[in-house]
Amino acid sequence: MLASVDAIHDAALVGLKEHDRLVLARNQMERRLKQRRANSKLPDLVELVLSRPIVSTSLIQDKLKVTKQGALNLVGELGLREMTGRGRFRAWGVI
Repeated sequence: MLASVDAIHDAALVGLKEHDRLVLARNQMERRLKQRRANSKLPDLVELVLSRPIVSTSLIQDKLKVTKQGALNLVGELGLREMTGRGRFRAWGVI
C-alpha cells in the first residue's frame, strides 16, 4: 500500500514539473506575439505546439491552412527547437 502511494506521489511530481515547463514555454512564446497583426497565425501555432509533443510542416499546413513556406516561416518566428536533426522531413517541439 505504501509503495502505491509513493508511486502516485512520484507521478504527480513529474506531472507538475511537466505542467510548469509547458507554462513557462507558453509565456516565452506569447512574448513573441506582441505587436502582431490580428490575423496572424502565430497564436494558433503556439496552441498547436503546446497541444502536441512534436509538430511537422505538413501538420502545421493542415491545421493552420498555410503553405509549406508559410509554415516554415512561422516556425522560424516562434523559435521552436528542431527535434529530428534532419534537413528534410523536419519536426519541431517545445524544449
